Amino acid sequence: MKTNVLFAGFAVAAALSVTPVYAQDCNAAGTVGSGGSAAAGGTSASTLGTAGACTTDDGRTSSIASGGSAATADGKAKSQTKVNENPNQLRAQSKAQAMDKGTFSKSQTKTRVRDGQLESSTRSMSHVPGQKPTKSTTSNSTVLPQQ
Repeated sequence: MKTNVLFAGFAVAAALSVTPVYAQDCNAAGTVGSGGSAAAGGTSASTLGTAGACTTDDGRTSSIASGGSAATADGKAKSQTKVNENPNQLRAQSKAQAMDKGTFSKSQTKTRVRDGQLESSTRSMSHVPGQKPTKSTTSNSTVLPQQ
C-alpha cells in the first residue's frame, strides 16, 4: 500500500511540474479538401485529399494527405496514391478504379499547396453498359493572405 501511495505522489508531482508548450500562433492559416465516390453494379471507388498551411513570423508550414480505395465483387480493383514534395510545393494525387466486365467505377483526387494557395479537386464516374455514365466533380481552393 505504501508503494502505491508513493508512486501516486510521484505521478502527481511530475504532472504538476510540466510546463505546457503552446503551438505557435498562425498569422494566416487555411485548409482545403475534396473527396468523392462512385458505385455501379458490384463496383465502387472512392478518393479524398486534404491540405493545410500556416504562416507565422518564421515562415510557412504545410501538410497534405490523400488516399483512395476500390472494391469489386468479381472483377479487378486497384488504387494508388502519390505524394510529391519540392521546395516550391506539395502535391498529392490518388486514383481508384474497380472493373467488373463492362461495369466500372473510378475516382481521382488531386491536391496541391503552392505559395499560400491550397487546391483540391475530385472527379468520380461510374458506368454500366447500355446506360448513361454518372459523373461528379468537386473542387475547393483558398489563398492565404500575404503578410
